[in-house]
Amino acid sequence: MDLFDSLKIRDVVLKNRIVVSPMCQYSSSDGFASDWHLVHLGSRAVGGAALVFTEATAVTPEGRISPWDLGIWKDEHIEQLTRIARFIKEQKVIPGMQLAHAGRKGSTKRPWEGVGMIPPSEGGWTPVASSPFAFDTNYPVPTALDEAGIRRIVNGFREAAARVLKAGFQVIELHAAHGYLIHEFLSPISNKRTDSYGGSLDNRIRFLREVVVAVREVWPAALPLFVRISATDWIEGGWDVEQSTYAVKQIAPLGVDLIDCSSAGLDPAQKIPIKQGYQVPFAQQIRDGAQILTGAVGLIDVPAMASEILRSDKADVVIFAREFLRRPYWPMEEASKLGIAVPWPAQYLRAAPHDTPAR
Repeated sequence: MDLFDSLKIRDVVLKNRIVVSPMCQYSSSDGFASDWHLVHLGSRAVGGAALVFTEATAVTPEGRISPWDLGIWKDEHIEQLTRIARFIKEQKVIPGMQLAHAGRKGSTKRPWEGVGMIPPSEGGWTPVASSPFAFDTNYPVPTALDEAGIRRIVNGFREAAARVLKAGFQVIELHAAHGYLIHEFLSPISNKRTDSYGGSLDNRIRFLREVVVAVREVWPAALPLFVRISATDWIEGGWDVEQSTYAVKQIAPLGVDLIDCSSAGLDPAQKIPIKQGYQVPFAQQIRDGAQILTGAVGLIDVPAMASEILRSDKADVVIFAREFLRRPYWPMEEASKLGIAVPWPAQYLRAAPHDTPAR
């Protein structure tokens, strides 16, 4: 397989193996999508990716990372999201939405405004988590969820998935990575519970299993379900790739189609050996160990490197973030360099190589 080969997942066909990663924009008010989201996501679709994900989209108000995060916890959010999904589809691209709950990393500042908590007096809230421990010294101490609270959030994911469908999106990704709520249940570093959601590995993955089942109850069998995980905490004694592989084996039969393999984000004590493609081995190990489709992500900014990942069967798709912030149209440019005649928008044909087909 190569970068511009198609991929069929259930009844959805990706025209190539290029995916736009969920990237927080911190540009919403009360969870509503804005013109910024339409232009940001729409331009990446025009640029030639196969699948474009929204940013982490909160399933409850307190599930936001910041007060400016995108949300889908109420029906009123659907209308503006429908406009975005419709435009992406008009570009012959698949619209996807990442559903998330920030857990103890909620009620925090936008990155360009510093780090740390926003107190309730300034529009923040007290976040919830698997256990009552703050992410860091300048973050709020969360409230530990009781079982009724867990059920409420699981139902929040279910109801959000139904809204995703109404809005016209065709892929859901569950955010179980980067120290957010689902990851907080998975890792023994953040999960100190003594009930059926803590302790053993099977107990720690229970919340993830329940969320997958709840989403699949309303998400059609014809449409794919992805899960983003942090394959390791990069901390001794924390969540690791062996536990990740086990967890994936448990959720795959419940209707999960692809694992988006990221890492870290749970604890400031992490020690990450950052280099180009440093997370790719996790995609390969989980792909081989759990016999499931995987996506590679993280410092993959050279198309030749992405092609090598696919040709070597290390992953099935490559998920790009910062490269799409730098160059929204690079897939069309790269295809032209390779002599691959991918369709361009008719409005842009005057700048395209000779004989480029229109979409």
